[in-house]
Amino acid sequence: MVKITGEYQGDLHCQATHGPSGRTLETDAPVDNHGRGETFSPTDLVATALGTCMLTIMGMAARRLGLDLKGARFEVTKEMSTDIPRRISRLATHVWLPVPHSADRDDVLERAAHTCPVNKSLNPSIETPVVLHWKE
Repeated sequence: MVKITGEYQGDLHCQATHGPSGRTLETDAPVDNHGRGETFSPTDLVATALGTCMLTIMGMAARRLGLDLKGARFEVTKEMSTDIPRRISRLATHVWLPVPHSADRDDVLERAAHTCPVNKSLNPSIETPVVLHWKE
């Protein structure tokens, strides 16, 4: 179990503390929702969690395959709904892998991306397409 604590700092800013490490991060409301957009919004952190979770689980799968994914990178494009209630409607992810395409392992890495805990925790109404880009 991990405990995260947080405090409202005022002016739509919050600070959260990761219990085990003591590290902190801050959030701000986005510009399109009355904030200044000075740092990650709470929904930006959901997109960040998805991308980092995918790479982490893919890294675990790659390790079992004897591969090193160091240098892999992701891009998540977050789209918000236009209706009420305001919510994330789509998280489109691209992952660039530092390994070439290989039929015998591609399914394992792709399955890892789609089954990361964050992806599995999202509301099913959120579209989560994933595109993998293999090293040439």
